[in-house]
Amino acid sequence: MTTPRVRVGIDVGGTFTDAVAVDAATLELLGQVKVPTSHHHKDGVAHGIVEALGRLLKEIDCDPQDVAFLAHGTTQATNALLEGDVATTGLIGIGTGPGAILTRRLAALGKLELTPGKRLPLVYAHVPDHRDREAVEQAADALVRQGAEVLVASEPFSVDRPEGEEAVLEAARGHGLPMTAGHEITSLYGLHKRTRTAVVNAAILPRMLATADLVDASITRAGVSAPLMVMRCDGGVMSLDEMRRRPLLTILSGPAAGVAGALMQERISEGVFLETGGTSTDISVVRRGKVAVQHATVLGKKSYLNALDVRTVGVGGGSMVRVGDGANRAVTGVGPRSAHIAGLPYACFASVEDLRDATVSTIRPMADDPADYAVLDAAGGRFAITMTCAANALGLVPEGDFARCDPQVARAALAPLAALLGTDVGGAATRLLDAGVEQVRTVVDAMVDDYRLDEDTAVLVGGGGGAASVTPHLARVTGFEGRIARHSEVISPIGVALALVREQIERIIPGAGQEQILAVRAEAEAAVLAQGAAAEGVEVEVTVDPQTSKVRAVATGATELRTQDRAHRADDGERLRNAAASLKADSSAVEVLAGTGAHTVYGTEVRRRLRATRRPVRVVDADGVVRLHVADAHVESTTVADAPGVLARLVKEKTSYGDGGVRAPAVRLLLGSRIADLSGVLEPEPLLALARGELRSRGGAEPVVAVVEVRS
Repeated sequence: MTTPRVRVGIDVGGTFTDAVAVDAATLELLGQVKVPTSHHHKDGVAHGIVEALGRLLKEIDCDPQDVAFLAHGTTQATNALLEGDVATTGLIGIGTGPGAILTRRLAALGKLELTPGKRLPLVYAHVPDHRDREAVEQAADALVRQGAEVLVASEPFSVDRPEGEEAVLEAARGHGLPMTAGHEITSLYGLHKRTRTAVVNAAILPRMLATADLVDASITRAGVSAPLMVMRCDGGVMSLDEMRRRPLLTILSGPAAGVAGALMQERISEGVFLETGGTSTDISVVRRGKVAVQHATVLGKKSYLNALDVRTVGVGGGSMVRVGDGANRAVTGVGPRSAHIAGLPYACFASVEDLRDATVSTIRPMADDPADYAVLDAAGGRFAITMTCAANALGLVPEGDFARCDPQVARAALAPLAALLGTDVGGAATRLLDAGVEQVRTVVDAMVDDYRLDEDTAVLVGGGGGAASVTPHLARVTGFEGRIARHSEVISPIGVALALVREQIERIIPGAGQEQILAVRAEAEAAVLAQGAAAEGVEVEVTVDPQTSKVRAVATGATELRTQDRAHRADDGERLRNAAASLKADSSAVEVLAGTGAHTVYGTEVRRRLRATRRPVRVVDADGVVRLHVADAHVESTTVADAPGVLARLVKEKTSYGDGGVRAPAVRLLLGSRIADLSGVLEPEPLLALARGELRSRGGAEPVVAVVEVRS
């Protein structure tokens, strides 16, 4: 039997390094291993990555040459900043006159606090003219004498005129230090924020370079020929060379790996992903099939780093219950202290004999904690009463789940608390979970509102080892559909294994015309192609914000074409039922509006008194997954040859005019296996130019479906 080619994902956590192998054709999990993260090894975390890979390939009996894709995620950049373990950064400011005033102020970046009492180690030198090579060399010499281990060049408006920063770095190259320039990190205006982002990137550069070189060399020695990729903080992966240039993109990549797993494995198109560990829950959003990202806060300041919008709540599977005192005892809260930090075992993972003669006591787990955390003192010792205990007592933890225990033991663990509260076991467990998920619900509600999620189709998906302690009960109390991801305890390395190559290009272009917009799109596409993405599968989403003059292009693509047959293909009936369920309509009221070989478009009519009829639409893929939902759309089928004329007519008909200006409709095109999303462009001409770009390389007879949504 031939070993299937596999995709390998490795997630380096603070305590453990998890590795998984996924079948490249079916995307099914083939194997998983866990090794301790090797922080203290002479090779650092690189040793654990290589050890995990070796054990994984042995477990699944896979030859290294059969690895089609290999990527790892790491907390190393995050930990370096949290622990203050960064390099001394030499910053060279460039400018004369008013420009000199601005750049000299950048020396204040040395006041950035890494940890309490520890500031970013930064030394500053100034050069008036980048063409004065002698002055540049003297400035670099001075910084090196002051301990600089990496150099950064920064000049006002370098995103438009990068030659000054480039000349300074070229003149300083003789020192042999890692170097970066402000314009290389971001192309957005804002000297201070751009330089701050570049300086933080540079501060972790030497350490990340050393790890990258060790991992790369070790992977090569192991016989793996697939290029090594690294997880980004926006849910994609990048090449090792790109990571060497911008290691800051790996910060916050841990939560991004989890949501990437939910997006790719669970095929979420709209919903909230909750990754629950023992102590906390990371909450993130998938909207219309894409992860939600924003400019991240780094060291307490907004940066130009595009990262997953993740919000963390101090409630997890190990969170301990808190009770009030006095005559009317009640559950007053859950967490933030967890059993792990308190050094206590979960009561539900004890035995019935261990819990014999159990009584409830309240303790102060840590010196600064309130003394109202409830514990069991029993024959077998002291135990924590946790969210996981309550979920098991209510039967919410499915068979085979990482957090599953003997339900009888879980009920025995909750019985003393129930007696204290004057209720039964089910009542005590429900009160405990209510208190815990209420904190999570507050954040989920806010994110649903912030991103205007379609509440009719949004789902809650739980990942992480503690998923069953939060997501099922949250689904109960909110009314959202909820489920636990398959293999939830390793959803992060699965996300790393399945992630797509991603690049985001941003430019500030006042009054951007179609040529400029197309140029930004082409730059993003070229960037992912340079990192190994297969050309035929690259997708580029372009957004133009007329208020900020920001043009953004996000390109994604796989390193190999995913044209293989899946293990499951939905039949017509299943696809119709899924569409009807999403539309909240009876199947008899749902009709097929259009289709391609990869997608079917379903719609219905919603008649409203005194208002126009609304036509909601759902696009369902061959697996039966709803990939796109539009509240009110016009759908039209055509061919590649006829599409330019059809689209020109539709855009003209559906463009709205008002006080806010011209607003072209939101257009999505179903092309082959892709959904080309052109909804980020508001001007008709650039929209049509982008559409022509999507159609250019395709045969004239190929079917195209346009889903057109009028903007109010």
